[in-house]
Parts: sequence; structure tokens; C-alpha cells
Amino acid sequence: MCTNNLAKEKFQELEIFINNLEDKQGALIEVLHKAQGLFGYLPEEVQRFVANKLDINVSKVCGVVSFYSYFTTEPRGKYVISICMGTACFVKGAGDVLKEFEKQLNIKAGETTSDSKFTVDVLRCVGACGLAPVVTINNKVYGHFTTDMVSKVLEEYAELEG
Repeated sequence: MCTNNLAKEKFQELEIFINNLEDKQGALIEVLHKAQGLFGYLPEEVQRFVANKLDINVSKVCGVVSFYSYFTTEPRGKYVISICMGTACFVKGAGDVLKEFEKQLNIKAGETTSDSKFTVDVLRCVGACGLAPVVTINNKVYGHFTTDMVSKVLEEYAELEG
């Protein structure tokens, strides 16, 4: 099923995770979270594997993956930058923050840089309206975000690459 050892190891780890579940019937979302954590996204091959191991129809797996915005079928960057576009964030300048990320990374929302380091995404609301505008990077929350902060944050994450 897999061509490289790294992918084989990931499928083996996912299989062990599934086999250790007490209740497989209600575990689809939990399994998909684990799979996305392992692979970084949920390509068709992974969805078929999950369906097979949980003994459910692949269309059910695909339906859940496409329904929840957390799941993605496309590879994402190592650092996923999400800009909240909820009302409070938008009113306080989130649109300008998004434009600045797009400009500095030379990509549009929903795209990933060619080096696979950054993905820019938008969210409808992160539930932190008091911190508007809000940006998250791999689930780390940055509040009161301004366009002036974009360069500094990108530099910090670039330095992590060493």
C-alpha cells in the first residue's frame, strides 16, 4: 500500500492506535485526528485505510473529512497561520493582517509556500473576540495582532528552522 518506510511506519502507528480503541464504532473523528496528526493531512489513501480498519464505508469517512474544516485533504505547511475573520477580528483589521501575510509569503489564503514551511488560512471565529484581531500559528494564539507584527512572527518561525 505504501512506497516508503516513513509512510509504512505512520500506517502501522495508525493501525496500532485503531486496534487499541475500546469502541471503534464511535471513534471516526478521533481516528481522523490521529491520522491527520501523523500524516499532516488526509489523502484518499489514508481515508480508505481508516474506513477499512473501522469497517465503515469510505463515503462516510470522506463526508466527515469534508464537513469539518479542521480536516484537510491537501498537504499543509509545517506552520499553519490562521487569521480569524469573525466579525470582531474583521472590524479590527484582520483583513489587512491577512493581506500582509499573503504579501510577505507570496501566497494566497488556502495556499502553502513552495518550501512547505507556511500555510495561510482563514477561520470564521476562534472564540477570543476580546483579543481581536486574532492569529493562530499551529494552535498558538496571538492576540491584538497588527500588520507590523507579521515580519517579526515570520522571522521567529524561520529561526526555528535553524
